[in-house]
Parts: sequence; C-alpha cells; structure tokens
Amino acid sequence: MLLLVRHAMPAYGPALPSHEWTLSTEGRQAARRLVARLPEDACLVSSDEPKAWQTLGGDDAVTRDRRFNEVTRVEPWQGDYRELRRAYVEGSDHVDWEPRAEVAGRFDAGLAEHLARAGGRPLVVATHGMAMTVWMTARLGLEGPGGFWADLRFPDALLVRLDSGTVQRAFAL
Repeated sequence: MLLLVRHAMPAYGPALPSHEWTLSTEGRQAARRLVARLPEDACLVSSDEPKAWQTLGGDDAVTRDRRFNEVTRVEPWQGDYRELRRAYVEGSDHVDWEPRAEVAGRFDAGLAEHLARAGGRPLVVATHGMAMTVWMTARLGLEGPGGFWADLRFPDALLVRLDSGTVQRAFAL
C-alpha cells in the first residue's frame, strides 16, 4: 500500500522561505487526526521540509528524504502564485523553476527505494502538492493535473495503486 500525504496547513508568511515553514496550530491538529488514521505498521517517510515531517508526527519514526521536497522555484510572495503553480503542473515551464522531469525522477527514485525498504508494509510519504502532482502525471498519466492539484486539501491522503495506475482519496479528514 502506498499513501501519499499532502502536508497539513503551515504557518506561512514572507519572513521565512516556504521550505522552512512549520505547521500552524490548525495544521498540527489536522496532522494528529491524520496520523491516527494511518496503518500502525506503516513505514513513515517525508520530505525534509518541516511542514511535511511534522504532518506525520515530527519525531524520529519519520525518515526524511529530500527527494520528496516541493518543487524548487522562485515565485512572488503575493499575486499570481496559485496561477503560476497550476500552470506549472499543467505543463508550462517557468524560469527558475525545477524542471518537471527532474521532480518526477527524484520522486520516483525515492519511492522505489522506500517501497523496497518497506518490504510489503504500507508506505506513507508526506510530501507537497506540486511535487506529487508532477510525479503522478509523469508516472501514472494523471489526467487534468491542474484540477487535481487545485483540489488537494491540507492535509490530504491519497491511496496510489501502482499496478493499476489509479489514485483515490484514502479517507476524509
């Protein structure tokens, strides 16, 4: 079983870059509800961004792997950042944004390694909306990636079936 988790809501603002944001109070509460629903024997892996590993409990039980980090990019703090992100996952190239093929490649390599390490146990990976959407589009042929990305919640848990190439929301949070 592979569960991809989009991190819970961070405490965000222009004082810190997004890769340093931690969870908000609301995000911590939502993360606790999410963790309570995860399989007890799951292997827990996250990006090395605080908001991701905190979503899975934020302790030493969570293996951190930067291959699951969000897309590296330069974007405005305010303004059209949502439109830029949606266009990116739909296939538009932006200057100073990590190429989608690189995102999909690093993500796929991380999944292959951690699925092997899990040895048949459920694998739960806490990651980020754009990175997971880019990977699903490349690996599974995700249709409508912009709409999929826009519909992701904070947090969200998605059951990915690699054998059939399907994705579905694992449970309501």
